Amino acid sequence: MIGTLRSMVLDCRDPHELAAFYAELLGGEVAAEDDTWVVVTDPAGRRLACQYSPQHEPPQFPDPAGSQQMHLDIRVDDPDVAERQVLELGATRVTDAVGENNFRVFRDPAGHPFCLVWGIG
Repeated sequence: MIGTLRSMVLDCRDPHELAAFYAELLGGEVAAEDDTWVVVTDPAGRRLACQYSPQHEPPQFPDPAGSQQMHLDIRVDDPDVAERQVLELGATRVTDAVGENNFRVFRDPAGHPFCLVWGIG
């Protein structure tokens, strides 16, 4: 092993807003180092950092000319309840994703895609 993963980092225009979204979605604590770097640490100690990027453009997904680059899978027990909750937090539903059997695709407030997943290991 060369190293260990410290954080997943998402670029955005408003790190505080995005961190607040993920803190509600995943649970955990928000810590702002400054206005450009805000970290959510979940109850298991995993870190999701939100980094200020004034040029951030949300990925277009689905987009036949490009890709989403990366996304987060969030395991949930009840997809209908979880969907209502993430929409209330400011997520938007991606309605043209293909093949949704055990997942639903959303965008966070900065436009990054994430999936709610259930019934899978």
